[in-house]
Parts: sequence; C-alpha cells; structure tokens
Amino acid sequence: MIHVRSFTFNVFDEKTYVIWDDELKEAAIVDAGNSDAGEDKILFDFIDENSLKVKYLINTHCHIDHILGCDSVKKKFNPDFLIPEKESILLEHAGEQAVMFGLEFHKPPKPDLFINENTKLSIGNFQLKFLYTPGHTPGELCIYFEKENICLTGDVLFKEGIGRTDLLGGDYNTIISSIELKLFTLPDDVVIYPGHGDSSTIGHEKKYNPFFN
Repeated sequence: MIHVRSFTFNVFDEKTYVIWDDELKEAAIVDAGNSDAGEDKILFDFIDENSLKVKYLINTHCHIDHILGCDSVKKKFNPDFLIPEKESILLEHAGEQAVMFGLEFHKPPKPDLFINENTKLSIGNFQLKFLYTPGHTPGELCIYFEKENICLTGDVLFKEGIGRTDLLGGDYNTIISSIELKLFTLPDDVVIYPGHGDSSTIGHEKKYNPFFN
C-alpha cells in the first residue's frame, strides 16, 4: 500500500509531502519546504519513527517556498535530488528569490537528475508518472500514481483554485491548458494533493473550480 503524509511548512504554508511504500519502506520527499531547525525535526522525526528510506527528493517546481528544505534533506538522507530541467533557472536564482521575500536559507544542492514526462521511477512497488503542466512556472511537473488514483499537483491545481501566473515564467492561458489537457483528463476519483491548501479530487475540481465554471 502507498501512503501520503503532508506537512505544512514555512511562512507560505507550503505543503511538503512524504510518499512511501509500507512494504519496502522506500520513500520520496516532494517539495521540501522545511525552513528551520524545528521544521527539520518534525520531518526527520517522522522519517525515522516510520523507518523510511528516503530514495528521492523531488521538486514539482522550484519556487522558493518549495525548496527551502532541499539542502537539509539532502544532507540528512542523501537521496537523489530530482527537478524538471526547465526549473533549473529558478533553482539557480534561489538566492534572489529569498532576498525578495526577506528569507534566510541554505543554498540548495545541484540536481542529480533532470526529470520529464519520459522519466521512469518507482518507490517500492509503485510507479511514478510525470505530467508536464507549465503555466505557474515554465517547467512544472505533476506526479501521478496511476494505479493508486493519486496526483500531486504542485502549484498548478488547488482545491477550487489554480496557481498564480503573475510570477516570472507564469502564463494564465498555459496553466488553464495544462489543467484541461493533463489533469482534467484523469479519472474523476483521482485524489489531488496540491502545494497549498486541502486535498480534493479531479471530479470535484471539474465541477466546482471557479476558473472552469
């Protein structure tokens, strides 16, 4: 069985996710937003208490609120650090993002691998599928577990909302197209886990999201 556990971190109330296979105990940390020693402890204690082996550190995209904990996670568990290639420029300019918001942070590590829609990865017995969904940023990828009806939607699709498009690389028409073509074509009972706020389902968003109704 696959499990998903969310943590709300940093001043942006960003959702950091731990996904794991309860049989083999392999795990991925997605969008590590832990921003200080206290939040590090919360995340790391959870990993240790559940005897998880962190195989991957994955970013859906590389805005500052989603990368604040990448350095500490990499140093603690040494997982493979994976990002979409088109997000490299955001990662490289993370320091400027931090200054813009008055944040202190540790420089993120260099990625071990760039990911795209053709990347094949597994956590234990479960396969990850990547969906290219630009619009909030140029390279964002959602993470879809097809057999488990789970999709981590980053800052693309929220419960009754969408990601902002007024930041560098954002585009409103592009994000709408990404959602309609890549997310709203998934089964209605797929549970979405966004980068901020509550979980939802594809069916709920198709019916009640005000950007599409």
